[in-house]
Amino acid sequence: IFILLCVSAGQMTDLIYTEKELVQSLREYIKAEESKLAAVKSWASKLDAVTRMSTADPEGYLAHPVNAYKLMKRLNTEWSELESLVLQNPADGFVSNMSVHRQYFPDQEDETGAAKALMRLQDTYQLDSEAFSKGKLPGVHANAVLTVDDCFDMGKTAYNDVDYYHAVLWLQQALKQLDDGEEAVVSKADILDYLSYSVYQMGDLPRAIELTRRLVAIDPTHQRAGGNLRYFEQLLMKQLREMNQSYQPPSEEPIQLGTYSRPKDHLPERDAYEALCRGEGIQMVSHRRRSRLFCRYQDGKRNPRLLLKPVKEEDEWDSPHIVRYLDMLSDEEMEKIKELAKPRLARATVRDPKTGVLTTANYRVSKRTVYLLPLPNNHLSLADQVANYGVGGQYEPHFDFSRRPFDSNLKHDGNRLATFLNYMSDVEAGGATVFPDFGAAIRPRKGTSVFWYNLFKSGEGDYRTRHAACPVLVGSKWVSNKWIHERGQEFRRPCGLTEVD
Repeated sequence: IFILLCVSAGQMTDLIYTEKELVQSLREYIKAEESKLAAVKSWASKLDAVTRMSTADPEGYLAHPVNAYKLMKRLNTEWSELESLVLQNPADGFVSNMSVHRQYFPDQEDETGAAKALMRLQDTYQLDSEAFSKGKLPGVHANAVLTVDDCFDMGKTAYNDVDYYHAVLWLQQALKQLDDGEEAVVSKADILDYLSYSVYQMGDLPRAIELTRRLVAIDPTHQRAGGNLRYFEQLLMKQLREMNQSYQPPSEEPIQLGTYSRPKDHLPERDAYEALCRGEGIQMVSHRRRSRLFCRYQDGKRNPRLLLKPVKEEDEWDSPHIVRYLDMLSDEEMEKIKELAKPRLARATVRDPKTGVLTTANYRVSKRTVYLLPLPNNHLSLADQVANYGVGGQYEPHFDFSRRPFDSNLKHDGNRLATFLNYMSDVEAGGATVFPDFGAAIRPRKGTSVFWYNLFKSGEGDYRTRHAACPVLVGSKWVSNKWIHERGQEFRRPCGLTEVD
């Protein structure tokens, strides 16, 4: 029984309040530091006046017994008090507060994961880096901008991950904003250094040469630039001779989304999956086909618990049959589930198909914890998973049923016959559940649940049910699900006459 969470919106909400508390602590430190400095300045002013008088005529000054006494007192007592004041460290409280909270801070893996989440959103929803850097997302107007240094760090994250495609997009954006006059810590030479090599890795030698020439012009003594330039030029001349072509100067336009092709990855249905996430390619479009979808009241074949209050059931898809149930969880139930889930977070895992061992996986961007969730309503006695996908959170195409029928974790209850998925939040943008095989996209609607069979009546897996959780573009997506296993369902859903009944 598992609960899943992303570097979740729930966790990040807590971090917002932590940061607010640290800002208050920082202000208190500044106030204490200013108070200390004001006291030291007061001492300095007083002593400056005294020393001007004493050094003007030392003997005459010390001839007066009061002055002689006060000199002894200042040097024996007052300078010691000043030393103690200077040695006081108002930062101790702030540093102590930082130390208490630091254990809950994100680490380097979290920061890298957040950067990759933005790149994932950029790919899935076809967003260019400039729009992203200005905070322009579909249907959202927010004052959330990425600076030159932010864009450079994004590009460097991709570069260090040998992801030159995204490195080019973000380093180019950093360069553009710097050229437009934005101030930055990073130098233009550093941006050009990373960008020129990334462009070279993308196979664009003319542009790599042009960028490296700009780098050499800025910093003629750069350690690598001169050697890279000679190497790029020799390589390009060789290619042009072999292809019997003449040199064509590169475009001076900034590198935009679509200039280079995104490298293929492990996912064969990547294009179809991402298109569905954007709302493209959905197959339920014809009026004739949609006319076969109905809504009804469902009483569970006259189940006594549902007779007085039947459940509202809507058809979402015809084949395979997917239905949505309305008003399945109350606000109180959903908040209780979230409350139970939040304290027990850990990185999500998947079972390695070769070893059977649970391991972390980049394509399942969520966090997981083990917890039992008894629910007071009758349709769901406990949840196998609770998931909170924050911004960029996703789960790439997968099957809910096991293709290893004798997997040790399925021996007792059998394979996952059906999935019952509860949406516990609305999502402003993104976050749909999509089925690439038949072109379905199911949008989250708070308080509703969707149901589908993963297996045919024969017990064979229905490979059409391969599905994915699209990245959350804006908002926070909470879901819980119950997997219904084969054991105990033999008489409720008897075998069909063929493998695909």
